[in-house]
Amino acid sequence: NRYISRNGFVSFFSKAPLEDIYAENNNVSCLLDMNTGEVAFLIPIKKFRFEKSLMQEHFNENYMESDKYPNATFQGKINQWESIRLVDSTSVSLSGLMKIHGVEKKINAFGTFQNIEGKISGSASFEIELNDYGIQIPKILFHNIAERVQVEISVKLREQN
Repeated sequence: NRYISRNGFVSFFSKAPLEDIYAENNNVSCLLDMNTGEVAFLIPIKKFRFEKSLMQEHFNENYMESDKYPNATFQGKINQWESIRLVDSTSVSLSGLMKIHGVEKKINAFGTFQNIEGKISGSASFEIELNDYGIQIPKILFHNIAERVQVEISVKLREQN
């Protein structure tokens, strides 16, 4: 039993003294193995959309180097999957490897899965430190970009045939 999504949603928010930065992406792929609780996400970096096109350009060229590192990925597992019964709304914790900007780091996140009439959806929220992934903020822009970024992700899954 594998469930898949190709149009999941992810956003990030950076609160900084001079300017808040928000971007979203509706092109997240996700795969959930219902037998094992293993989950994988693929996030195409160039699909993030910003309020200002200049922010998008700087994000892709100067910070994320998206030509060199086109995707962010997460491969992990829903903890205690064997004891989880997906009925209505279920809180879960996930552990796995997040790879951003060519750097892998173990992360833990909390989220929710819902099973409403056989339709499965999931969401999670977590923070990342840009420095953990080798993303350098020039000192001159220190007041424009926070070093810690809030990430929100949600997917609607359908059974893979």
